[in-house]
Amino acid sequence: MTDTTAQPVNSKGRVLFASLIGTTIEFFDFYIYATAAVLVFPRLFFPAGDPASATLQSLATFALAFFARPIGSALFGHFGDRVGRKATLVAALLTMGLSTVVIGLLPTYDSIGVLAPLLLALCRLGQGLGLGGEWGGAVLLATENAPPGKRAWYGMFPQLGAPLGFFLATGVFLLLAALLDEREFFDWGWRVPFLGSAVLVALGLWMRLKLTETPAFQRAIDREERVRLPMLVVLTRHPRALLAGMLAALATFVLFYLMTVFALSWGTSSLGYSRDAFLWMQMLGVVLFALTIPLSAIYADRRGARAAMIAATAAIALFGLVFAPMFVAGSLGGTLLFLSIGLALMGFTYGPVGTILAEMFPTSVRYTGASLAFNLSGIFGASLAPYIATWLALNHGLASVGYYLTGAAVLTLLALLMVPRQPSWSSA
Repeated sequence: MTDTTAQPVNSKGRVLFASLIGTTIEFFDFYIYATAAVLVFPRLFFPAGDPASATLQSLATFALAFFARPIGSALFGHFGDRVGRKATLVAALLTMGLSTVVIGLLPTYDSIGVLAPLLLALCRLGQGLGLGGEWGGAVLLATENAPPGKRAWYGMFPQLGAPLGFFLATGVFLLLAALLDEREFFDWGWRVPFLGSAVLVALGLWMRLKLTETPAFQRAIDREERVRLPMLVVLTRHPRALLAGMLAALATFVLFYLMTVFALSWGTSSLGYSRDAFLWMQMLGVVLFALTIPLSAIYADRRGARAAMIAATAAIALFGLVFAPMFVAGSLGGTLLFLSIGLALMGFTYGPVGTILAEMFPTSVRYTGASLAFNLSGIFGASLAPYIATWLALNHGLASVGYYLTGAAVLTLLALLMVPRQPSWSSA
């Protein structure tokens, strides 16, 4: 007898595009804030005075989102493991998108005084909550729909959203710089990327509403394997996996925010590069970031995500030792090489990180566990990385920033040794 109640299956193209478009939008929103935190917010949202102090205050609001992300992981992870991946992904995208659009409508410090940075910080927290729920759901949408032997390949599609989102965000700011003069840009031009993200969010929602539930989560429903409090189960039954996952992503976060936020801030201040020139160099580096993500996935499917992460992290540790000699004033070629190598290494570590974190938790708590590990790592590896790096460079020289990166890579290598060689994708 034919079973007429079979669960609809998502097509390969729909799964991969939905996981990619969602994270692209999320990271676009996230990166336009990062760029504005360096170029715009110190001037418009904080009291006039010492530019260096204003930049540090702006970077502090940038850090807020990383502290909100674990809360987003717990909140959206709970519903992702209880209700389903699809509905939770839609809610996370809406949270991120609305927060971003509101930033584009905020009055500046000259208009409302200290309330301006407070509202900016509140919106930044909203961005963090949304991204805390987005990333894990997108990775599970891809990996839980993947056929055996292709999980790293499927899992790298949401990771591609990071370079694509960065590329779009940087491209928008470069286009505005080409079309507007300085006064127009600071009067209203900087608002365009934030308001324009509403169109992208609508596209992402349209695609995600067409999805059905992932096969792995549907099996968990059918077998009645869902748990009442996924967060409690992760903390009490899987603390080792949570700690290992958090540290396994540490070097990934530190590297990326040194190569983007810190590098842009230091390059356009202490090294004397123009804003446009440095953004163009970063754009070239991001191309390599995007290209090395698929390469890392191919390697990970052949040798395992753990082996791919170990190789990439060892290379990051070595890169930290040559950080300062490559990133020097007056050497355009050296700076471009520095950005290219750093962002290429970012692709090699970022490609498999989603897959390895998803492998570490059973289906019933996978949304919560993978999201929480990733976003707790964001607190320690990314939230304060631009601030710490700026302080180190000002007080101890640029070489100390490289040692900071190498130290993070060593911690990640130690954590990866805790990860099982043969991960299980069972629901047990």
